[in-house]
Amino acid sequence: MGRMEGRVALITGGASGLGAEDARVLASEGARVVITDVQDDLGRAVAASIPGCRYLHHDVRDEARWEEVVAETLAAFGRLDVLVNNAGLVRFGTIEELSYADYKFQVEVMLDGTFLGCRAAIPHMARNGTGAIINMASVGGMKGISAIPAYAGAKGGIIAMTRSIAIHCREQGYRIRVNSIAPGGIVTPMTAQALAELPADDPGLQQNANHGMGEPADIAEMVLYLASDLGKHITGTNIVIDNGETIA
Repeated sequence: MGRMEGRVALITGGASGLGAEDARVLASEGARVVITDVQDDLGRAVAASIPGCRYLHHDVRDEARWEEVVAETLAAFGRLDVLVNNAGLVRFGTIEELSYADYKFQVEVMLDGTFLGCRAAIPHMARNGTGAIINMASVGGMKGISAIPAYAGAKGGIIAMTRSIAIHCREQGYRIRVNSIAPGGIVTPMTAQALAELPADDPGLQQNANHGMGEPADIAEMVLYLASDLGKHITGTNIVIDNGETIA
């Protein structure tokens, strides 16, 4: 039996990149998986490639839709054991260049989406008596990078909010573990598109050259660790996976 046998996982941003790989890894260990996204064609294709996986259209900024997605997951599988708040995007621009609309959009998708997801999932996990939430942060929320003030603010907020939610679950006596993962540069379609937008002399490109780019599996294996009983003694922690980028 796999390490996730009998468990149900809900993964946002599952149509590509990290979310899709998380779904594949968790399903390979026996989990039944629901992926959500706004990229419907890609999402359906990923779900079709994973036995037993379901796809739902889902804008993570929509509070009412969160309740519906959780309800649809429960209707399909009867429980919710793991939530991976993975949906994200980046739009470049320094504090002097970035529009307020682009700032709000990034914060709403990543920080607000994570808040809404945790709030929607926790009551159901509490009734199950156990659960694991993994929030996707970034080294961009830990170090100064001038071109991503909104992305950095959202990801840094996710790290801080994760700790607050983990403490709440402990205070309430819920056996729900809440952690975040902060990847460095990872080879995904979103990262490729983002890096293509940067000028050749951008410090972010030099960082990638110095530390290399990781693979989605590097993150998905940690998601599996935290979601399974292997991570039973870990909560309120931000795990950095960046090949030393933040210590250089």
